[in-house]
Amino acid sequence: MEKTGARFNVSATFPARYAGQGLGATKSIMELNYTALDETPVSSDPFNHVLVRNFVPGPVLSRLIPELPLLEKGGSFPAEALRLGPIGKDLFTELSGHRLKAAIARKFSLDLEDAATMVTLRGWSREKDGRIHCDSVAKRVTILLYLNPETEAWAKQEGCLRLLRSPDDIENYAVEVPPVNGTLLVFPNGPTTWHGHRQFVGRRYVVQLNYMADDKAARSELRRHRFSALVKRLTRAA
Repeated sequence: MEKTGARFNVSATFPARYAGQGLGATKSIMELNYTALDETPVSSDPFNHVLVRNFVPGPVLSRLIPELPLLEKGGSFPAEALRLGPIGKDLFTELSGHRLKAAIARKFSLDLEDAATMVTLRGWSREKDGRIHCDSVAKRVTILLYLNPETEAWAKQEGCLRLLRSPDDIENYAVEVPPVNGTLLVFPNGPTTWHGHRQFVGRRYVVQLNYMADDKAARSELRRHRFSALVKRLTRAA
């Protein structure tokens, strides 16, 4: 059974500059389910995380999915390198903004005020994807937003992200996340935040957003990200 993470005392540790900011303090480009994010408790099994179903409301998702670019190869594509429709542009703008960052900072009692944001889209899962890993130490927080309709593959647990108790067994999981219906998953990174999924080859849309550390490794990763965006944008235009 998942624990609620009650040990988080926001009033005691939360940076003062966030404390007075209600969820409506910043005007949104797109209405996402911030209320559910705010009300969902932190779970600690197997590591601290928050899982919010339907963070992207159904009517918005149904209009967004047909607009998503048809990515026919694997890897992460920076938002700047993508041809996005108006709803997709609004989504990426909203996710990169202050309102989500402030909500996550409050949720996990983190100071993210000066954390750089990196956001990418993956649209195709390869055989090699889903291997068990922890994210780079350059990434303080990982946010995953799934933009797929329900299919038979997800029902068979293929491509469903698992939060794992160990680094060597994909079946030793505490939580499984079908990548569907605008589900949001957020977790601060750490040395035991192992995750992965069973092999799936095919279309699988996920927005990956990270709040970065302020160190040499993070700056290097951000430079690679920006260079990748430039190359992919030029390739797209060729």
